[in-house]
Amino acid sequence: MTTYAVSIPEDSEVFGTTTGGFTRFEYSAAVRAHGLLFIAGQVGYRPDGSLPETIEEQTEWVLRRTEEVLRLEGLALSDLVEVVSYHPDMQKHLAGFLEVKKRFVKEPFPAWSMIGVSGLARPEFLLEVRAVAAYPDGHTR
Repeated sequence: MTTYAVSIPEDSEVFGTTTGGFTRFEYSAAVRAHGLLFIAGQVGYRPDGSLPETIEEQTEWVLRRTEEVLRLEGLALSDLVEVVSYHPDMQKHLAGFLEVKKRFVKEPFPAWSMIGVSGLARPEFLLEVRAVAAYPDGHTR
C-alpha cells in the first residue's frame, strides 16, 4: 500500500503559526491512501494561534482549516465523503455549529456523524472535526 502524508506549508495563511502541533504530537495533517484523503481532527485555531470563544467562529476556522488541507491536494469540501464532529457541549452549541456548517457544506452532502464527548484536548475547544475525502476517479496525484 502506498501512502502519502500531506504537510501544511509553514507560510499557510489559514494555519499560520499553528503547524507545530503536527511535529510535537507526531501526526500528519492528512494522509492519502487508496484514492482517499484522511484528514486529522481540526480545531478552531486562528492563524495567529489564538482560539475564538464562540462556537460560530471556532466552526468557521475548523472548516477553513479542513478546506485548506483539501485545497493543498486539489480537492474541495464537495469531495468530502465522511465527516465526524466531536462536541463537548452539543446541546448548547449545536445551533451555532449548524448555522456556520450550512455556509460551507453544500450538496452532495457527506455522511456526517456528530458525537457528544466529555471533553477534547483543551477545555477551550468547543469542536473538533475529522474528515475523509475521495479523489476523483483516475486522479493520479
